[in-house]
Amino acid sequence: MPGSGKATARILLMQPFFITGPTASGKSAIALALAERVGGEIVNADAFQLYRGLDLLTAKPPLADRSRMPHHLYDVLSPEESCDAQRYREMALPVLEDIAARGHVPIVVGGSGLYIKALSHGLAPLPRGDEALRTRLNALSLEEMLTQLLALDPQAAENVPLANPRYVQRALEICLLTGHPQSALRQTFSQTEPRGCGVVLHWDREALYTRIDQRVHDMLDAGLLAEVQAFAEKRPVGAEVLQFEKAIGLREMRAHLAGEMTLPDAVSAMQQASRRYAKRQITWFKREHWLQTICLDSQHGAEWAASHLIDLFPCLQRPSPPTPSPSI
Repeated sequence: MPGSGKATARILLMQPFFITGPTASGKSAIALALAERVGGEIVNADAFQLYRGLDLLTAKPPLADRSRMPHHLYDVLSPEESCDAQRYREMALPVLEDIAARGHVPIVVGGSGLYIKALSHGLAPLPRGDEALRTRLNALSLEEMLTQLLALDPQAAENVPLANPRYVQRALEICLLTGHPQSALRQTFSQTEPRGCGVVLHWDREALYTRIDQRVHDMLDAGLLAEVQAFAEKRPVGAEVLQFEKAIGLREMRAHLAGEMTLPDAVSAMQQASRRYAKRQITWFKREHWLQTICLDSQHGAEWAASHLIDLFPCLQRPSPPTPSPSI
């Protein structure tokens, strides 16, 4: 059929392109450079950047960058709201469809592995969060939640980051609400083909840790302490801990502002927590074989990476305009 090749290229362009990887690996800058080259729009897949507030702490793209190309799903939740992979998927799918309908490339960027998986492979039907149950679980330590989770679902060690309290709590919540192991309910991940394609950004471990450490200093220079102080002043004393307040660095900076920790100690603790989080992210994305690994170093910036991605993925290359028919 005439023109079917162009139609196929257009369909490929409409599929989401995922840019994933550990914290501080340069995802946002590369996504922006790529969006400017291919006519893309950026969709956030970072669990904490969904929330309004703490822009520095959560490493949101600066407003100047967000004004250069459309950015979606940033600042869409209030700090009082909770979110999980199912809710994120429900928010993101209409955004992806709208971008595609306008002929643009949806570029999903973030390091929240379960949120990425929710878009790429879909989710088994899972119960929504139960506020009463979450209140009870919030009162438990990580060790107490782990004991319950592994008793109900011994296979959880294979699909839940056990060092991450947020994921452990959600997994335990699913078990308690459904009466079934959450690992069994999530088996659809391995039974479906991914929607779209994408990459995992990889850095040498020491180079990545250096970037993480420097970014904490950059946040401080940009006004991190004032941002955390302003956020703390809006929260009533003794208020229930919010999901948003589990963002890395908030506890450490609050401790410093309260006089419980020196600034160097708070900085060191935030850097260490960020490095541990990066390690968990690396472990998660190693299992995502549908994503292609892209190795980066300090010699190659965002513009180089964007060009490299366009060369590697035909779906990112805009179809050539049709050649006009010769006049007769």
